[in-house]
Amino acid sequence: MRRLIALIAVAGLVLDQVTKAMAVAWLDPLRPPRILGGLVTFQLIRNPGAAFSMGENATVVFSVLAIVMLVFVIVWLAPKVTTRAWTVATGLGIAGIAGNLTDRLVRPPSILHGHVVDFIQLPYFAIVNVADICLTSAAVTVVLLSLFASRSDDKGAADAPEETAPLQPDA
Repeated sequence: MRRLIALIAVAGLVLDQVTKAMAVAWLDPLRPPRILGGLVTFQLIRNPGAAFSMGENATVVFSVLAIVMLVFVIVWLAPKVTTRAWTVATGLGIAGIAGNLTDRLVRPPSILHGHVVDFIQLPYFAIVNVADICLTSAAVTVVLLSLFASRSDDKGAADAPEETAPLQPDA
């Protein structure tokens, strides 16, 4: 499972960084291309904050939190994964955290203050990147796995026969 987690994480991170490099090299922020009849717009922005540009003055905090979360997931969570679905969710989570953390570490204006490159915009929604898509996919997968696990636990408990105390002979 660890190899599959690593494969998914590395593939997601590479895809994220390659698409960001392409976006920076090819996209004109003043003339964003639209595809699929305007459903998707490639609008290049550099985001110093978190989702929806919240916390623009807390870039260092986001960087440190991302480092802590990345270490937690790799060191503590990943070794405990035993199913393929949790493996996929863990790999996607690592890819998403690492992708945006990489931007914060290596992009201007400076280490831990770097702005995240976002470029995929859907109508009436935030502008995101591949790392954000990985994180969202991981979160949705974790929620679904948790819901189905709790339902199967509840069903298993309801279907299980009641335990009864052994009968004691009358004295």
